[in-house]
Amino acid sequence: MRKQFLSLFFMLFSIALFAQELTVKENLINPSNKINDGKISLDVTGGTPPYMYKWSNQSTSLKSNTSENLTEGVDYTVTVTDASGNSVTHTYNIKAESITEIFNGTMTPAVAALGSVLFWDPFAATGIYDPVVYADVKLIPVPGWSAGVDDKFTLQQWLKPEGAHVNKGDKIAVISKASGGTVDAFAQANGELKYLVKEGGVIYNSENKKHIIEQGAQFLAEVKYDEPIPLTHPNGDPQTKNIPFIVIWLVLGATFFTLRMGFINIRGFRHSLELAKGKYDDPDAPGQVTHFQALATAVSGTVGLGNIAGVAVAVSLGGAGATMWMILAGLLGMSSKFVECTLGVKYRNILPDGRVFGGPMNYLRYGLEKRNMKGLGKVLAVFFAILAVGASFGGGNMFQANQSFEQLAGQFPVLAGHGFWFGVVTALLVGAVILGGISSIAKVTEKIVPFMAGIYVLAALVVIIVNIQNIGPAFSAIYEGAFSPSALKGGVIGVLIVGFQRAAFSNEAGVGSAAIAHSAAKTNHPPSEGFVALLEPFIDTVVVCTLTALVLIFTGMHEREGIAGAQLTSDAFGSVISWFPYVLAAAVFLFAFSTMISWSYYGMRAWTFLFGKSRRTEIVYKIFFMVFVVIGASVSLGAVLDFSDMMILAMSFPNIIGLYIMSGEVREDLREYFRKLKAGELFKKQREAKETA
Repeated sequence: MRKQFLSLFFMLFSIALFAQELTVKENLINPSNKINDGKISLDVTGGTPPYMYKWSNQSTSLKSNTSENLTEGVDYTVTVTDASGNSVTHTYNIKAESITEIFNGTMTPAVAALGSVLFWDPFAATGIYDPVVYADVKLIPVPGWSAGVDDKFTLQQWLKPEGAHVNKGDKIAVISKASGGTVDAFAQANGELKYLVKEGGVIYNSENKKHIIEQGAQFLAEVKYDEPIPLTHPNGDPQTKNIPFIVIWLVLGATFFTLRMGFINIRGFRHSLELAKGKYDDPDAPGQVTHFQALATAVSGTVGLGNIAGVAVAVSLGGAGATMWMILAGLLGMSSKFVECTLGVKYRNILPDGRVFGGPMNYLRYGLEKRNMKGLGKVLAVFFAILAVGASFGGGNMFQANQSFEQLAGQFPVLAGHGFWFGVVTALLVGAVILGGISSIAKVTEKIVPFMAGIYVLAALVVIIVNIQNIGPAFSAIYEGAFSPSALKGGVIGVLIVGFQRAAFSNEAGVGSAAIAHSAAKTNHPPSEGFVALLEPFIDTVVVCTLTALVLIFTGMHEREGIAGAQLTSDAFGSVISWFPYVLAAAVFLFAFSTMISWSYYGMRAWTFLFGKSRRTEIVYKIFFMVFVVIGASVSLGAVLDFSDMMILAMSFPNIIGLYIMSGEVREDLREYFRKLKAGELFKKQREAKETA
């Protein structure tokens, strides 16, 4: 009997032990040669169901045994846990097969490495700031509500008293609809109930413009959690609102230069307009282009998809309040542009054949050498030039060609699948302009920039005027959203960072790229070009980006979810001007085209700094540039584009270090400039007027 009992015990023990062993069988799928369409499917046996799947891919649910849209050639980790707490961890890698998949998979870790530097959060790392996004309350919306719904909802009856503790699933209110019938509202969390609408009051009315604009007008109640709950991604990782180091770097630099130059962004604004209009132009001054042409070239390099898609993303993430911080960052960025473009002209080289070589490469190299920092100057200049070449091929070329084709193909389906030929035509157009050098580029940009900006601004004003009755709610949403946003938007810090980030990424103040274009301006006085340059962030961010944000807010599109950036902006314009999405698609192409020709010049000057200033060197670069236009339009490059786009931001590291060191020199030049300007000693037209007086 005892032997039988022991045998039964060991048998049950073995079964239990075997049942606890989790066995995972994987199926790795690479369905096509397209990038980022990999799939991992798991078949789990043993243990105690149900199973939980903790994927390293944040977009995959904890309940899903399948992870999709994965990058080929990259490791993904999953931890499978059963109901008894037993777990097993595996790492999988979907084999990259096509050339594009291999490139994308190779560059993805590089993007992560560069991103870990650019977007590192020093405040979170040192424990000063908790980046995790917490929900203090659970807002209860009208059941089934969505942006664009055409109905009126009234709170018919409360079923729970205010202040009561409710549990998730409790019926809390009855709502009547103007279209007929009623719907029940349920508590969506455990906690204390607070009314946002009184019994008999209107919750949301689609005919009330204030409700369309107002953020969160669809909510009737909130449930205050017993303890704040961290918001999570589908895979269970906490959501965070980081303060990226690159944003701190750019904004602190802009703030420093604003103070150092005595708020030149404000007191120099009128004079900058006079210079840009050609009031003091001297055709005999050294250089290749006029003040306005240099401004148009630099603006064309910054005004682009970031002003259309990027702003839509910023307002979607940060709400209407991000607009105010975006404007502030744009105003501060004007001072950075003044400093870098003044130095760009001051340290330029003009060859006997008239070609101009200037920009951060020059002032980092020779400006720091003048301060006995020759070694540092060389290192920073070469580092900047390498980043600028990479950025010109990627963010200034392939990214523009890729995104402009996507936008045009979206509006004109006949283009779909013809990216190669679109790239060839675009490359020929780009080549026809850039082969003529900066003079040819400037002649094109001075016509394209005012034209495309004029159409965009006019259309934005039409949308705003049509919805002018929303002006009160819109600006109220911007102000309230800037200083008292919901926790879901990351609080004040989160909204501020979103706004600052969009502005810094869009106008490139502190990046140094514009200094290359402005160094070619015809002038004898470096600060004069700095004045012209400070208009760029104003045009790019304070005007164009802000108008985009206002269009989204005035039309209520900032409340829509699940729509991509450029499409959101297109829908906002289309809600008032039905045919404008087609014009916007064409405008996107013009934005991208002008950005490409401007960045070709930036990249070429960095290229010649590294490889020599001969005409042959320039031709080699231009041929490469045209080839990359075709590649960008015809091939999905994913992480390659992300990495090269990041290189634009990375250019700000060597550049701003140099600007800090030389800011005192610029301030002295500015003082002397103002003294001579008031005395009428600076410009030829001034001197002639003084002599005839």
